[in-house]
Amino acid sequence: MSDLLSIGASGVRAYQTALNTVSENIANTGTAGYTRRTTNLGQVTSIGSGINASVATGSNGVTVTGISRSADTFRSLAVRNAGSDLARTETAAAWLGRIETSLTDNKLGDRLTSFFSAAQTLSADPTSVPARSVMLESATSAAAAFTATGKALDTAAADLDTATRQATQTLNSLGTALAKVNDGIARSQKGSTNAAQLGDQRDQLLEQMSTITDISTEFDDLGRATVRLGGASGPVFVAGPDAGNVSYLKNDEGAVGFVVQRTGTTSAVTPSGGALAGYAEGAQKIVAARDTLNGIATDFTTQVNAIQAQGRDLDGKAGTPLFKTGDTPTSITVALTDPRGIAAAGATGGARDASNLAALLATRDPTTGSEQRLTNMITSNAASLEQRRLVGDAQGAIRDGAVSARDSGSGVDLDSEAVDLLRFQQAYQASSRVIQTARDILQTILEIR
Repeated sequence: MSDLLSIGASGVRAYQTALNTVSENIANTGTAGYTRRTTNLGQVTSIGSGINASVATGSNGVTVTGISRSADTFRSLAVRNAGSDLARTETAAAWLGRIETSLTDNKLGDRLTSFFSAAQTLSADPTSVPARSVMLESATSAAAAFTATGKALDTAAADLDTATRQATQTLNSLGTALAKVNDGIARSQKGSTNAAQLGDQRDQLLEQMSTITDISTEFDDLGRATVRLGGASGPVFVAGPDAGNVSYLKNDEGAVGFVVQRTGTTSAVTPSGGALAGYAEGAQKIVAARDTLNGIATDFTTQVNAIQAQGRDLDGKAGTPLFKTGDTPTSITVALTDPRGIAAAGATGGARDASNLAALLATRDPTTGSEQRLTNMITSNAASLEQRRLVGDAQGAIRDGAVSARDSGSGVDLDSEAVDLLRFQQAYQASSRVIQTARDILQTILEIR
């Protein structure tokens, strides 16, 4: 009689756990990062005595052998890899867009064109003081546009530094959290609900880390993750309960780098995916754009001032510099204050001579002129940005597919849960009836006595 009661009681306990698991699955439908749980059941066997002491003689009920997660390691890896690729492309595209904004918002190209157009107008009547004033004003606008464009690129570089440092701080926080989860996994009973919850947290942390930089992961028998940064050959960032610290470095030339400090060792990291790789690419592009702009500004001011020096102004005096440069090549101001000082005439020409302006206009070379070089830079950046966006669209579709494939195996399907709910309810009710039947039989026996 006691066997009948214990069998029924084991069923009630086991199927109650199974029902709780199904209820938890249903409650977490659509919850980001939640992996479907399954209650694993096994029979309780009775062992014979005497010469049959080691032989199983029958079933003595049911027991819960563990709670398992419907996780797919390979599909989760595919999601992380796809997310890492997408994050790099989107981050790089964002900073290419920032460069485009810096180069176009201040209308530097239009200001250069206006300056040369004003010189063309003045060449038709070199004695016109109003036309000279227009040219001087155009020079002021061009100088201001150079200065503003240079500052915009400098601001973009500073903002990128801030964003990159914030990303490394986030990565360090995720590493610390993962180390704590690893420690919790080691302390949890394998196959328990707590272990399943920690497994979900571990996978979510890994997915978040992969959007910051490409990672390589290994799992031990307990489920603890060891994480390397920058691929399988990169330095260890998290191992067991220990996490390292990532730092962002930048030299005077604007080149960026990353290092990991862990257990007293400092190792360089070269991200090939994730936001950090996108920031590194963006920093390189900003430096290149700044260098190109500096070159255009230097050549422009040098050429204009040199042409001024070889000509004569409206009063027949030798021309003085039109532009003055500050701390950087793009920090340009107009040094000339009197429009009569524009050296329109050649060294031997009179007031109506415009040969020096012709020399100025000749610098508008269709391949090497300031306007064309600026246009080429803007066009090249725009082409790179468009390419990144197209790649990003494709990578976004790949990531969405990877997420869908993962969730199809590890996500909650309400139809399946409804079937399990009905099945375990019936099993629970049957076990309850076994207990009730055992009680009824015991009560009948007691009444006979």
